[in-house]
Amino acid sequence: MAQTQFSPYPQLMQMQRVVAIGGGHGLGRVLSALKFLGTHLTGIVTTTDNGGSTGRIRKQQGGIAWGDLRNCLNQIITEPSTASALFEYRFAGEGELQGHNLGNLMLKALENMQIRPTEAVNLVRELLNVKAQILPMSESPLHLAATLENGQSLVGEVSIDQLKAPPKMLFILPLAPATPEALEAISQADLILFGPGSFLTSILPPLLLPDLALALSKSRAKKIFIDNLGTETGPASQLKLKDKLQWLNAYLGEKTLDGAILDQSMETECHRKEMNAYLYAYPLRADDVAYRHDRTHLCQAIENILAELQEI
Repeated sequence: MAQTQFSPYPQLMQMQRVVAIGGGHGLGRVLSALKFLGTHLTGIVTTTDNGGSTGRIRKQQGGIAWGDLRNCLNQIITEPSTASALFEYRFAGEGELQGHNLGNLMLKALENMQIRPTEAVNLVRELLNVKAQILPMSESPLHLAATLENGQSLVGEVSIDQLKAPPKMLFILPLAPATPEALEAISQADLILFGPGSFLTSILPPLLLPDLALALSKSRAKKIFIDNLGTETGPASQLKLKDKLQWLNAYLGEKTLDGAILDQSMETECHRKEMNAYLYAYPLRADDVAYRHDRTHLCQAIENILAELQEI
């Protein structure tokens, strides 16, 4: 990407391809913070959700989970419009439509018309004037599953979120290939970001696809994890930063991660020598909602850790 003379983010502006992986609100926040990268930015979105409007649609109609894709598209809109408001409209009242998001229904309708999920997203991108590429992790209907410490298994993000303790392992049912465009984006990436977001059910699922995990392990891009600002609910609440990095390395390959970004308030809880990744602490909390990342501060933190990694 051509670097402008007055760019506040020279490291980021040098990147030809930045890839962010995750789901829901967390990935959407990162994509909206980095949307100035335009077509050089790609989001690879988790598609295993089985709760809320998305879960109801999947139970009745089948198909992939559209909710996180819709959320990311909505957060990265350049100019709000009637079309964007329509896309995010949620039905109130009672009856079958109550609680459904119109964007989910629109994307599901395109899927039912035998349009590739990636192409369905591209049609909505054009409607909403979204420049960044938004890709489903897979175009096959998938569910997240877990094996527990007692050997039992369960299926579904909702069930996993209700566990009292982290599972022994996670896996995808059925196994399916990653979206080809996602593999291509990873192979071309200069920087790959993981998180923030629900660690077990948003960040990890794409890494459970064998071809996507292999592409990540082969990539020479800088790989950085962005930790949450608040404590998660559910079993992930018991995972410290060290635990999360161990889970990531277990699926990506040992010492694949180059660094991790955390809020400065959490720095004292971490022992840097135990992390197997370079830690960078920065004030990240938004003024309006403390558990959300301030977009400008997040960009600056990414910029700063990239500069420091160059010197290591």
